[in-house]
Amino acid sequence: MRNKLFLGFGMLGLFLFLAAVAVGILTGTVKSTAGSALPGVTVTIVETSAFIKTANDGTFTFKALPEGNYSVRFDLAGFRSETRQGIKIKAGKALSLNIVMQPLPLAPPMLPPEVEARESTKADQMMMPMAAPGTSRMRKMMAAPPSPVAYQQPYNQIMPYPGIPVNFNTEEYGHIIENAFRETTREPLSTFSIDVDTASYANIRRYLTEGTEPPKDAVRIEELINYFSYDYPKPVGEHPFSVNMEAVTCPWNTRHSLVCIGLQGKKIDISKLPPANLVFLLDVSGSMQDPDKLPLLKQAFKLLVNQMRPQDHVSICVYAGAAGCILQPTSGSNKRKILDTLEALEAGGSTAGGEGIMLAYKQAKKNFNPRGNNRVILATDGDFNVGISDTGSLVRFIEEKRKEGIFLSVLGFGTGNLKDERMSQLAEKGNGNYSYIDSFMEATKVLVTQMGGTLFTIAKDVKLQLEFNPLKVKAYRLVGYESRLLKNEDFNNDKKDAGELGSGHTVTAFYEIIPAGSTEKVPGIDELKYQKTTINPSAAGSGEILTMKLRYKQPKQDVSKLLSVPLSGPVKPFGSASENTRFAAAVAEWGLLLRESEFKDKASFDQVLDIARKAKGEDKEGYRGEFIRLVETSKNIKTKK
Repeated sequence: MRNKLFLGFGMLGLFLFLAAVAVGILTGTVKSTAGSALPGVTVTIVETSAFIKTANDGTFTFKALPEGNYSVRFDLAGFRSETRQGIKIKAGKALSLNIVMQPLPLAPPMLPPEVEARESTKADQMMMPMAAPGTSRMRKMMAAPPSPVAYQQPYNQIMPYPGIPVNFNTEEYGHIIENAFRETTREPLSTFSIDVDTASYANIRRYLTEGTEPPKDAVRIEELINYFSYDYPKPVGEHPFSVNMEAVTCPWNTRHSLVCIGLQGKKIDISKLPPANLVFLLDVSGSMQDPDKLPLLKQAFKLLVNQMRPQDHVSICVYAGAAGCILQPTSGSNKRKILDTLEALEAGGSTAGGEGIMLAYKQAKKNFNPRGNNRVILATDGDFNVGISDTGSLVRFIEEKRKEGIFLSVLGFGTGNLKDERMSQLAEKGNGNYSYIDSFMEATKVLVTQMGGTLFTIAKDVKLQLEFNPLKVKAYRLVGYESRLLKNEDFNNDKKDAGELGSGHTVTAFYEIIPAGSTEKVPGIDELKYQKTTINPSAAGSGEILTMKLRYKQPKQDVSKLLSVPLSGPVKPFGSASENTRFAAAVAEWGLLLRESEFKDKASFDQVLDIARKAKGEDKEGYRGEFIRLVETSKNIKTKK
């Protein structure tokens, strides 16, 4: 009874305080249509962009909202977004919402060629809009909508074509062959390009949220690790980033060590960034009709537009059966015109992606700002089937345009026909980033919270080359970065393309090491007949585990700069490692489990959870907490197999 009285007085005191400062409380619960609680839902106050995530029981609480009327948005990958408008918060009062979210339907099937041909007409070709932006509706960019058979059939029914189920999936992922251990005496050098893409993590989250195990080749471990920011020291001196290294015991194989490499890019205030000449290249083909494609795309780009300054300019190009430019360069001060153009977009027709890219680069070149950030932002599900459609030709075209100072960033959307490998290659060759947008929350992260890093490059062609000391390291392997490996001779070749580092970005990489003196067998080549490997006597007394060399170029320069940093022992116990290294190692171990890697050894979901919980840190944005929930989800999915 006494406890209840204290609780009652405590709540009364809280409400009196809230009333005094003219704020109220908003609470609620989010469930699925099946009645189960939904954790990890992003709950956003639209007017302020403030957001939180629901707890494991689906509940949320905004403790101190200023008195007023609000719109509240609910987003979760795999579910239809919900918005509640006219939510009235009163001083000293608590308001509760109960929200039910509906799961998204499975992606519609792709029709057989003979059916597709039968359904198509000349009206599938794109017409340029006749109505001006800002009117209630712009004339449809496609004269005819997609076939109602292909896109309006209820997804829980079988298509009226034999053998074509509704869940036919044409998503594509490049085959990953994991990096193996290399014997130091035979291959002392390891060279790779940095990677700050994050698409793999968001895509895996989408699979897990839907209760599905992701394809193994969708798991790029470096992108899982680099989805998170780490608290590395800020750069000082002439270089636009800091370099950090740490050697610790490997948690999934205690006979081995881990070397953690961390780069911290200099963060430039948005107001001080160079003016932007941006071209939005938007896929409005028929395959983009689903709620998690064009509708989400429009919401995402509206977020970006709202961050733009008067000195920034935007053009909008679209492509479907043909390509067209529907908005000429418009200042960020005229947001209404840009937003109205976005709102008028509709989907329909085939996918002339290659033609769209050519048009977008032409538009960027025509309005090129020699002192600014010139960039094409491609948003698509990656399904190019008209015009230049093969990846090789697109890559060569983008490589040529990169030399002209126009970069390319890629945003992937949707499910069912996501062309992941293609979009990753295009962004890599275009000196940009590849992100997958699975929710309004992810759009906020990529295009608002991390806008500087997404759009502004502080260092390009960043390459790392590590030389391992054979008296300390018997063998090594790079964890992830399989598509970013370079030949050793590429390190000194300034014509060789490599990764870009954006404003405020962090880059993290791991090497797993077999210590010198280990009896563990390492696959290798036979002993050489005509020569022997000799070791420099200075290696014995140096105490160095390795030396890392790094090359990079300033964004507007073509000659690289070089710096060299050694790492000395001893190897720390994993428990005494930095919070950065421990959390990143938990993410790497999770990736090994998702890939069912041959190198996972004693990795386990329970160990990942234990490490991540202890290294979670402050977690202001909630991303690390979400990671822990995803690990729990993936553990449950694996257990049920």
